[in-house]
Amino acid sequence: MSGNKGKKRSFAQELCVKSAGRAMQRAGMLWPGCRVGVAVSGGVDSFVLLKTLQIRQGIVPFPFEIMALHLNPGFDPQSHAALPGWLARHGIASHVEVTDYGPEAHSEKNLRRSACFRCAWLRRKRLFELCARYKLTHLALGHNADDLVQTFFLNLCRNGRVDGMHMNESFFGGGLHLIRPLLLVEKKYIVKAARQWALPVWANACPSAGHTARSAMSATLEQLYGVARDARRCIYNGLARWQMEQNSAAPQEDANPTQGAAPTAHAPIRH
Repeated sequence: MSGNKGKKRSFAQELCVKSAGRAMQRAGMLWPGCRVGVAVSGGVDSFVLLKTLQIRQGIVPFPFEIMALHLNPGFDPQSHAALPGWLARHGIASHVEVTDYGPEAHSEKNLRRSACFRCAWLRRKRLFELCARYKLTHLALGHNADDLVQTFFLNLCRNGRVDGMHMNESFFGGGLHLIRPLLLVEKKYIVKAARQWALPVWANACPSAGHTARSAMSATLEQLYGVARDARRCIYNGLARWQMEQNSAAPQEDANPTQGAAPTAHAPIRH
């Protein structure tokens, strides 16, 4: 299903769909028959990513499959209650499970790493396992342009590295591609699109929410944006161009880990 067929999209919705398409094309993210797992946390970014990819299924000139992957961190085991019904109504295959990653990361079991690091590590490890189980070729994450800017400055200030967030990363010898189709879209447009699509997003119940290094950097950047009238726009546009240049792909077939061989056939993802 392509979603909202026959309905005119708003500016914010169209920006999400078109910017994702541009990023997907420039970074050579997809190829015919690929199978994309979408990490859906329940926040606006990942939900808009899922909706955007569903729409792009009706635009891209070749077939690809999507599957929603939701790992409830365990703070509120019922927080995702609206998700299965929404996925079923929109014909999207899914894997939904409740974990204890959040409480464990905030417990005495985790003494060596920050709670956020531990929880993120556990979630990423499980997502990789699910991609292998369902024979997914891609894992799509909902990082946006705000995340790109914050990550760039965090890397620069904390590690002395000039690095952002890759749009298309290869793992396990090319067996899995981690992609970020919304990396060129500002958060404010994603929030508007989520509201206009009436997506059933829910609040993050994590006790560390709003108290992370990323949150602190976001506050610092707000001061930097005040240096000049167009500082925010210039920083966003400049880093977006730089990241696009870093991630511009070779021809699409070069991104396929099975290049040179016939594509491996898999049973379709069941809804």
